[in-house]
Amino acid sequence: MTGSEALDVGQDAIVTALKLGAPVMLLSLAVGLLVSFFQALTQIQEHTLTFVPKLLIALVATLFMMPFMLGTLSGFTERIMDRIVSG
Repeated sequence: MTGSEALDVGQDAIVTALKLGAPVMLLSLAVGLLVSFFQALTQIQEHTLTFVPKLLIALVATLFMMPFMLGTLSGFTERIMDRIVSG
């Protein structure tokens, strides 16, 4: 494997990781901002109030995004296996 091929594999791995993680992280970020805004308006300073909604939205988002995530990861695995077979 040449250096450019290794860079291509690394770039593909990073893009795949971003595709897998970004939707869940962005939704958790949005919920965290909404809860923080709510806390600032009501002056409620409860730590579990921020943790529980983010945990629940991450779980629900992961469940709904699972087919997309599986397809993305399967495509990445197939590309890696094709590289192994071809050379």
